[in-house]
Amino acid sequence: MSINCIRILLEKAAQFQPDKLALVHNEEKLTYAELLLRVNQAALYLQELDLPKGSRVGLYANKSTSQVIAILAILSTDYILVPLTRLLKPEQVEYIIEDCDIQCVITDKLKLASIAEIDFSGHIVSIESTDKEVPSFEDIFKYYNRPFRCDINGHDNAVITYSFGLTGTPKGIVISHRNLIDSARVVSQYLNLNEDDVISGLLIFNLDYGLNQIFCALFNRATLALHRFILPDDFFNHLINDKVTVLPLMPVNISQMFDEDLYAHPNVELFDSVRTITSSGGNVTEKMIKDCERTFRHANFYSMHGLTEAFRSTYLDPSQIKIRPDSIGKAIPDVELYVINEDGEACGPREVGELIHRGGYIYRGFWNAPKETSERFKSVDILSKVINLEGQLAPEIVVATGDYVYRDEEGYFYFVDRRDDMIKTSGFRVSPFEIESVVEKNLPHIQQCAVFGMDNPQIEEEIVMVYSAPGELSEKEIAFELKKHLASYMVPSRIVYRKSLPLVQSDENKINKDELKRELGGH
Repeated sequence: MSINCIRILLEKAAQFQPDKLALVHNEEKLTYAELLLRVNQAALYLQELDLPKGSRVGLYANKSTSQVIAILAILSTDYILVPLTRLLKPEQVEYIIEDCDIQCVITDKLKLASIAEIDFSGHIVSIESTDKEVPSFEDIFKYYNRPFRCDINGHDNAVITYSFGLTGTPKGIVISHRNLIDSARVVSQYLNLNEDDVISGLLIFNLDYGLNQIFCALFNRATLALHRFILPDDFFNHLINDKVTVLPLMPVNISQMFDEDLYAHPNVELFDSVRTITSSGGNVTEKMIKDCERTFRHANFYSMHGLTEAFRSTYLDPSQIKIRPDSIGKAIPDVELYVINEDGEACGPREVGELIHRGGYIYRGFWNAPKETSERFKSVDILSKVINLEGQLAPEIVVATGDYVYRDEEGYFYFVDRRDDMIKTSGFRVSPFEIESVVEKNLPHIQQCAVFGMDNPQIEEEIVMVYSAPGELSEKEIAFELKKHLASYMVPSRIVYRKSLPLVQSDENKINKDELKRELGGH
């Protein structure tokens, strides 16, 4: 058995702390011994399907202890886990099934109809018993009691994750077993996690940030308390009842928590057990930080920046969150970060360039997508003008992130925009993120805002801003305010009001700009 796999963590936890609480979901509780038993039973059934090594197994289910059992069971075999978030529509699930040739899907009662709708011909396993002739976890837990053995290779592929962004045709990123355990190790180090922690399992388990909460719990033999966000009151009860100490969030979760129309301010003394908050996956605002600070009085707030192609690049130390709240921080342990211009030269302080990630936590590449892989995974030679590469060693891979950033005089990084999102107008390169940030800070009545470019032959692209607010605002007033803070060529030439903005289906934190472009293109 490889020492670089999640499976070894589960076995060791069950061996040395069998009675320690591993998993909690409402009234359901599993110790590490009980969790290992259930994982072994599910894995034994999957093994008996006798699929070829490396076969992809999809997981399309709502949050539950059985969902976690399924994740760990797949990772205990020589198959590959493909998480399918419950937010995906049947046609999106069908796309992923075809793209990576999924041979088996583990699902639940609610999603069985969606699987039937796409006429999936592979193996289907249901978490609950159904009236259909589909094997279920309940049956597996009754009848599969033989010893289970596995031999995991840390360098084998373990997970393929998909994120439906703006194009609707994503490519899966391939993650190895070694990647999974390395990410748990580094996060546990810089967050100072320990076995007394109770980690909130609020995030969905379709991408590495969410999955990492399971693996960090195993790495530290801590407790993972599952929760599905519905209303703030339920969420705050989860923190109190489960005695949560570590709270991983996305910015959208913070906004939901403190939606003044949905919750009454809780008694902050009830949350003094929360000692660590992490946030990744979007921009953290000053209001979000203040809301968290007011409610979680003893918590350190870690703002983090991750990549599609590598687990994580940076985190901002909590001591800096008020000093430089807009910064994405500095490199995590075992990572070197560089900012280079189009000529491959190092950018000076506050000069915007592309972020290059060198060192640990780099994933394997995009599944069956050599073009996308070659665009992001580069030879270290890309840094030949920045670092010493003497010795002519074996090729090393770095990630050209496509993120435009700059570094200040003290070495802290600041995100500017994605390369793919930059607007080219009148000979200038304009960052939508910069405009959106100005709107957020200076136009408080605007609830959501999306800025993007649309073709205009006279100037390449015109800058378009679409916003939502309780009521429509004067276009002239918006433009007047923006002119106070932006260069004239950065002020949107077209400002559009919508009662609400469409969101990306698999990520409620992102506005679907592609849909807005299609809508406005018809005008």
